[in-house]
Amino acid sequence: MMVFVPPTAEDLGLYLGLGEVQGERADLLIEQAVALAESVVKPLPDQATAVVLSVAGRAYVNPQQVTYETIGPQSVQRPAGSGGLYLTKADKAALKSLAGRGGAFTVDPTPEDATPSPTWPVGTSLLPGEAYEPGWGH
Repeated sequence: MMVFVPPTAEDLGLYLGLGEVQGERADLLIEQAVALAESVVKPLPDQATAVVLSVAGRAYVNPQQVTYETIGPQSVQRPAGSGGLYLTKADKAALKSLAGRGGAFTVDPTPEDATPSPTWPVGTSLLPGEAYEPGWGH
């Protein structure tokens, strides 16, 4: 298994489609996003970069969690809860899935010493015409 390497400020800028990002701010948000992700899964799987970029990216573009903003003739409406630094349910599920946890699983209740032989009394069979009676009396 590979070791998780946190994304860089440049990675975050590329992810967001921004030519430049504030390096120190981006580094801080990435560091905090990693800490949040590690609260769900530790150590982080190497593919957790996508979740970390998503979390840090949300916080980078909308740090005050603004949902509606009007500047002059322009107005922008964002979904509630679309800013700030937090993990969504989908982020948590993705982290668990990447770490190999949280999915469907099977539990086999068969004891290790089980054999395929029958557990009822062997050698007892009904004689022709004999009525079946439940229980071990045969």
